[in-house]
Amino acid sequence: MAKTRVLVEFGMGTSLRREDYTEAARRALKDALWHNSVNMAELFGFPKEAMIIDAEIGVQEPGRVDVAALKEIFPYGQPTITVTKGGLDIDKPHTEGRTVVANAAVIVSFDMEPAA
Repeated sequence: MAKTRVLVEFGMGTSLRREDYTEAARRALKDALWHNSVNMAELFGFPKEAMIIDAEIGVQEPGRVDVAALKEIFPYGQPTITVTKGGLDIDKPHTEGRTVVANAAVIVSFDMEPAA
């Protein structure tokens, strides 16, 4: 058996006022997840818990993201979340602070034989 990728989705999320990197990341993950309604587990005859979920989040300050809080988004499967430098911080022109933009990639795989 081999880890075989079956789905990739992308999302973007923001924190407009609070500079909350976790909230921007949460919104990016939800954006990616809510873009599809493909029932991958059922399609391949696996239980939903067998889904291997690799999520990568890009933000300007990765250390400010609470990864444990992001895992709560996934109702099933085996999520692994990696936070890397990316996204954008956009300074506000007429006031203190900045808008935080997070990008997410969600990859769903199963442990199965690849198609020949």
